[in-house]
Amino acid sequence: MNKGSAYPVVDIFAGPGGLGEGFSSFKRNGKDICFRSVISIEQDEYAHKTLLLRHFLKLFRGNELPEDYYRYLKDDITLDELYRIYPRQKAHAQRSAIRVSLGVETHELARRLISNRLGTQKKWTLVGGPPCQAYSLVGRSRMMGIPGFEEDERHFLYKEYLRIIVNHTPPVFLMENVKGLLSARVKGELVINRIIADLISPMSALGKTVDGPKYRLYSLSEDDLPGKEVDPRLFLVRAEQYGVPQARHRVFIVGIREDIQIIPNKLRPHKPPTLKQTIDSLPKIRSGISKGIESFEAWRSEIADIDHGAVKKELNGHKCAGAIMKRMEIDLSAPPKALEKSSSRYPSRPRLSHDMLDSIYDPSLPVLNGHESRSHMPSDLRRYAFATSFASVTGKSPKLADFPVSLMPDHANVKAGCAGKMFSDRFRVQLPDQPSTTVTSHISKDGHYFIHYDAMQCRSLTLREAARIQTFPDNYHFVGPRTSQYHQVGNAVPPYLAQQIAEIIADVLDKAGDLE
Repeated sequence: MNKGSAYPVVDIFAGPGGLGEGFSSFKRNGKDICFRSVISIEQDEYAHKTLLLRHFLKLFRGNELPEDYYRYLKDDITLDELYRIYPRQKAHAQRSAIRVSLGVETHELARRLISNRLGTQKKWTLVGGPPCQAYSLVGRSRMMGIPGFEEDERHFLYKEYLRIIVNHTPPVFLMENVKGLLSARVKGELVINRIIADLISPMSALGKTVDGPKYRLYSLSEDDLPGKEVDPRLFLVRAEQYGVPQARHRVFIVGIREDIQIIPNKLRPHKPPTLKQTIDSLPKIRSGISKGIESFEAWRSEIADIDHGAVKKELNGHKCAGAIMKRMEIDLSAPPKALEKSSSRYPSRPRLSHDMLDSIYDPSLPVLNGHESRSHMPSDLRRYAFATSFASVTGKSPKLADFPVSLMPDHANVKAGCAGKMFSDRFRVQLPDQPSTTVTSHISKDGHYFIHYDAMQCRSLTLREAARIQTFPDNYHFVGPRTSQYHQVGNAVPPYLAQQIAEIIADVLDKAGDLE
């Protein structure tokens, strides 16, 4: 393949397409598309629909979005109508964005699909990460008491990744997973050590007796060259060190086939925008009320129904009690103009000049998509109001032990939380002058871990705010119910980080010369 050509990408366990978006948006010298997704495989219904739509859009010249797509975002036409206008692009997208659950029953199907899409191409890359519920810290804490947890098949879905390596021998692969993989154990053995050994010699890992290609594994962030005795922590990438406005720590392993004598470059650290610089330009909106009358006046009244006397008494002795009470009085007594629960007004470009912010902004976008707040119980709204005032004064989000008794949630584990034993940060304010905490799939639940820093808005983060923190372009539309949309965003790889990784892998393929 010529150096100027686009390298094929095979993306498995693709989710809504964060890795694929980053790879397909990387351009050589800022102008030539370097990668094209020839096949992306995902089993979730709605994530696949999101993936299909993005594959469809990538088929237009220069990756420029068609005007009819903007009509779809404005609800002028339906998604089916959009696809009917461009049947050729729809058909092509259906051949590259595939809904398949990878497993024993689909091994041969996956092999045929990938072989068909790769054709005779020798220089390409495999990317993706097996589902991570069984490796995540939260998932393990919830599942440890379940019989058969250590035999859970989700510990071993990475073997589907190995089978694709064995079947197609990619010159380069990228495997991604959660930080919890570094400490996950099965029958006392660290899972990561087993995975490293299996990725080095995938044929042996699958019990194959014939010789097959082996791989050298590399870190994207550390200079030490890994081997069989590598410290697995070398593979940890802290996204906030590479321009992502989020403290997202994930495992990334780059494998290069042993016949390719090239050492990949490392990611180049650079400062991220703060959370405020990332989302503050979005229109101000308020939360809804899940119980009772729904109106701006009712919303304000419910928040103001905090017993200031009780809170003041219960905060007695806290070194910032006076400042917190004063902040709360200001936040609750200065009514802003009436706020709506959602806004489709697309804002101006963020003021800060930063490559990440440039990558998400679309000056042609006619409407803002996904900027709608959730509804919360009145008691939670009052907790949000206190928490944001506390964070504004102290510069940190309150723990459960910091809450006045009158604002404590009525949960069985509150005492344990106050003692710091579990869920002590059940209500977490995202601080404006820092990167956010990790956007996880849990954001699809109640939003308590993702409270907006602005007390005047008194709400959790919207889908569009979460997508910006994850560095998805503002024109990226997530298909499906809102819970699924949040879930897709929380599980994705930040495209801006993926774009930087794409540059590293492109350099390896450029230098590799002709391959067998």
